[in-house]
Amino acid sequence: MHMPGAAADGAIVNPAGAAELAWQRLQPKRWPLPPEAFPSEAALVGGAVRDALLDRLGTAPDLDLVVEGDAIALCRQLGRRHGGSSVVLDAERSMARLVIGGWSIDLARRDGDSLEADLHRRDYTINAMALPLADRQQLVDPLHGLSHLNTRQLVAVAEANLLDDPLRLLRGLRLAAQLGFGLEPCTQRWIQQHHAAIVRVAGERVLAELEKLAAAPCGEHWLAVCLELGLLTPWRSSAWSHEEEARLACCGGVHAQQLGLSPTELNSMLPLARLANVLDGPALQQLRSSRKLQKQVVTLRQWQQRLGSADPAGQADALNDNERLQLHRDLEESLPALVLSWPAEPAQRWLKRWRDSSDRLFHPRPAIDGLSLQKALHIQPSPALGELLLHLMREQAFGRLHSHEEALQQARQWLASAEHAGGRAPRRD
Repeated sequence: MHMPGAAADGAIVNPAGAAELAWQRLQPKRWPLPPEAFPSEAALVGGAVRDALLDRLGTAPDLDLVVEGDAIALCRQLGRRHGGSSVVLDAERSMARLVIGGWSIDLARRDGDSLEADLHRRDYTINAMALPLADRQQLVDPLHGLSHLNTRQLVAVAEANLLDDPLRLLRGLRLAAQLGFGLEPCTQRWIQQHHAAIVRVAGERVLAELEKLAAAPCGEHWLAVCLELGLLTPWRSSAWSHEEEARLACCGGVHAQQLGLSPTELNSMLPLARLANVLDGPALQQLRSSRKLQKQVVTLRQWQQRLGSADPAGQADALNDNERLQLHRDLEESLPALVLSWPAEPAQRWLKRWRDSSDRLFHPRPAIDGLSLQKALHIQPSPALGELLLHLMREQAFGRLHSHEEALQQARQWLASAEHAGGRAPRRD
């Protein structure tokens, strides 16, 4: 059998044998149910076909299939016969999902009189290819998606298709970021021309695409493109600032790796830093993000503003004890996202201390718990008790106390000083 050649990145070079190569990579024998379980006219479409041709499939890729009849009824039937659970995705368009054995299989009723008609209704040409399950040698590619895989171009199927679901405007940039593709000029023009339509899309869907984009290679570049094309305008309260642009430019994977971030740190901190440079707390609230993400972004942006862009590392080192402790309390979990835009030397110095879980400045902990303090010193709960506990935490963070007994001794001194000065001190029992 003649097999197509492949570029270094895995994309098909020669279309001859493309279907056979795609099936070889899809490994249908590993699927949780065999292709023969589906109707004879069923076809695999969308991302799984694209990623098979690019040789970038995961161990359990999501499978999207189109069928002629009622996809919801078929999904339920397959669930009863092979196990797994079925979920209705869109009753009107007859779309359902079968979750089985760690796999996700989406079934949809064919849109149009033929498979080719269905593919003409899709978003981008690289997603408009199909592999009929009954013919392992056929790749249905009416819109030259295979050619666009080779040229690494993201080409919209039609202007009207983008407007059918305006999320496709943003999805195009996300796909380009994930695949390392460029936007075909006409496609980019359509996205810019219709950018305002994105406001019709549910916030959760927009945010899901933005989070994927922020996590992608060169995500900082494509987020900047989102801003340039107006796709984030509905959620931004101000113009694109020089400080935001400068920080976003520093949020590249190469710089992050130079700072020594681990893959785990990269996967969590780099997307957070990128998102925080294009969206603020109110924007994320409109997009219905989690409260945790809103809080992370709000505190990160507050400290970025406090430290400025000229010399943030120097400004951070110059903070007084109270401010420095507050910074580390606020950003204990997300400190790498702050230092990503710093020069390498201070960033690496801070990261080294942050990775040391015993460092009580970078990981502040109470020097003594409030109940123990109340019992030992016979004092009552009050706001002043909170001030005392914060004082002890600060002393521990800066290495001025090291033990439970030292904490009690310092607490006695603090109480005596407060009572002598006539200030607020916890009432004694």
